[in-house]
Amino acid sequence: MKNLKVAAVCMNAPEGRIEKNLERIQSFVFEAAAKGADMVCFPELSVTGYVLKHPEKIYKTVGPEKIKDHLTNIARKAGVVLIAGLIEVSAGEKPFISQVVIGPKGLIGLYRKTHLSPAEQDFYQAGQKIETFSYGHTTFGLQLCYEAHFPEISTLTAIMGADILFVPHASPRGNPMEKLESWLRHLTARAFDNGVFLVACNQVGRTGEGFSFPGVALVLGPDGRILGRYKGEEEKILFAELKNDMLQDVRQHRMKYFLPYRRPDLYWKLVHS
Repeated sequence: MKNLKVAAVCMNAPEGRIEKNLERIQSFVFEAAAKGADMVCFPELSVTGYVLKHPEKIYKTVGPEKIKDHLTNIARKAGVVLIAGLIEVSAGEKPFISQVVIGPKGLIGLYRKTHLSPAEQDFYQAGQKIETFSYGHTTFGLQLCYEAHFPEISTLTAIMGADILFVPHASPRGNPMEKLESWLRHLTARAFDNGVFLVACNQVGRTGEGFSFPGVALVLGPDGRILGRYKGEEEKILFAELKNDMLQDVRQHRMKYFLPYRRPDLYWKLVHS
């Protein structure tokens, strides 16, 4: 990969206030681009807001296609990769929790959350595909909030060539310090064990459904060390430089990079349990 500057955005996303949320996303993207960001990551369901009650009814004045067109225009004007979350309605079925990836030349891909939290399973359906995305010389993966507790996803994404793992959250409960401490317990392992950069951000503030999101953003190096962090009650853009030298220092060192020495022939119970 080439050196990149990433922006991880803590954003308040009122549910159903799609036009307002798009305005905030545009403002953050232009600010981040003006400060040299190449990739801007927003929290899970940052466009639509996080809802459990009737998510299929979230679209009243603007639909998903117009949203994607608007996000595409933002990414094109700013010249960045934009990663933002929305509810993806599925005809006759439960909706998906999805994250769109859009570059300056248009849609790069769409990721559907594969591992739903127990609270989400009654209202959403799970995606069925783990994949990576590419932009220029960089390959990256996505996992959404609750999915970060399943280390197999991170390992599979790394095996598929990811240099960066983006982990957008809509994770309520606790204060910012408690949430940061929670993230540092498991997200550092995802970066360290797999030799990847990791970029995470959470929604922030209260919503009409009674959720309260502590503002946290975190960027980790492929050695698991902290490159940047934010904890607070306000919206915030966290910037960090992801340098190829840092990645190569880990991956060219036989004692720092673990993936080449895996023994998948011994792990058959992972898929037959």
